[in-house]
Amino acid sequence: MKLIPVLLSGGSGTRLWPLSREAYPKQFLPLAGAQTMLQATWARVRDLGAAAPLAVANEEHRFMVAEQLREVGCTPAALILEPVGRNTAPAIAVAALQALTDGEDALLLVLPSDHVIRDEDGFRAAVRAALPAAEQGALVTFGIVPAAPETGYGYIKAAPGEGVRAVERFVEKPDRATAERYLAEGGYYWNSGMFLFRAGRFLEELERLQPAMLAACREALAKARRDIDFLRLDKDAFGACPADSIDYAVMEKTAHAAVLAVDLGWSDVGSWSALWEVAARDAAGNAHRGDVIALDCRDTYAWGERRLLALIGLDDVVVVDTDDALLVARKDRVQQVKEIVRRIKAEKRSEATWHRKVYRPWGAYDSIDAAERFQVKRITVKPGATLSLQMHHHRAEHWIVVSGTARVTRGDEVFLLGENESTFIPLGTRHRLENPGKLPLELIEVQSGGYLGEDDIVRFEDKYGREA
Repeated sequence: MKLIPVLLSGGSGTRLWPLSREAYPKQFLPLAGAQTMLQATWARVRDLGAAAPLAVANEEHRFMVAEQLREVGCTPAALILEPVGRNTAPAIAVAALQALTDGEDALLLVLPSDHVIRDEDGFRAAVRAALPAAEQGALVTFGIVPAAPETGYGYIKAAPGEGVRAVERFVEKPDRATAERYLAEGGYYWNSGMFLFRAGRFLEELERLQPAMLAACREALAKARRDIDFLRLDKDAFGACPADSIDYAVMEKTAHAAVLAVDLGWSDVGSWSALWEVAARDAAGNAHRGDVIALDCRDTYAWGERRLLALIGLDDVVVVDTDDALLVARKDRVQQVKEIVRRIKAEKRSEATWHRKVYRPWGAYDSIDAAERFQVKRITVKPGATLSLQMHHHRAEHWIVVSGTARVTRGDEVFLLGENESTFIPLGTRHRLENPGKLPLELIEVQSGGYLGEDDIVRFEDKYGREA
């Protein structure tokens, strides 16, 4: 039976702020190696002999998902876009429905795309060990052998025995005393959020337990439309779908839940302290990334992106430095970063959503300076990429090419600019920027005017299907 990975790419980007943001959550970051977490998730299953994956993503993240998978040679069978978040059960339901469109049942390996697994060979062996039970109709989840009385995870109580076992019950996140009792008793495992089951079997249980959810998902997929390489679910139908996790909607209610206990060096990297736990550390327990000098420090985590970080005499401290925000926290208090993000949002500041460097399907821009009536950006355009034909009501722009070649449309003119050449785009003029070359195009853009917001864009043509 065909095995199809389902890559779930959601997330709000709050727990690892300021590195992770709403517009750029942790699965798109290289937190535990050279690859991003999304890319590493695909790399783990690539050698299982699996079919092309199904990816389910937030509509706003579509180009990042497509580009990061392309970079590692992965072409999804479908990249399904959720117009609104409805938790994991509907996301998995639409993936299961899509998997059945060719008329054959298939095994779905459901994987959140923001987990770390150190023992990748062990992970693949576990999937293979669980295949027979899943083929026979079990809804298999992978329970993580607990390394500590963790209170941040849900637990699964397994029936006695070995291998794939029946689930006796799912348990909510416990307090410390209860978690310690679970470890002492044995038979309890962390709930990993990874699953293996037949698409048809899952949908049978969903129809029995959550018929309204399945009906909404069927309608959303039936009315979905193709957009370039994406499959856009119908907004009204999916928006009317009840929101629930797969655990609450199905796994806690079905009589067919099964669990395979595994010890894989797994983490959902739910906090900076969790990332410290899975990171490579020196003899003093320090895990540092970037240009960091530490004197007399123990058990610290430091992430620097551009400038030198100097730490002196610190224990159990997290320091995360980005272009526009700095986090300094005790390691046992990092969960409270969510409160910081809530306050930032309440003050309507952009740092909760965007980095200073913003990624677009054509490349990226970095806002390197700004003040009243002007803004300076460094723009990178990928080879062959094209920005939309657009105009601005409130600002003019100067473009200076740093490297590469630019093809510029300005009103009725079309011309090339090379290194050290520049042009001026008057307010209200239709314009477009393209990179016709084989190397990245780098330029400096100086904006001037009474309003410099990103929403001052009128698009006339856009190859990426954006309206604003």
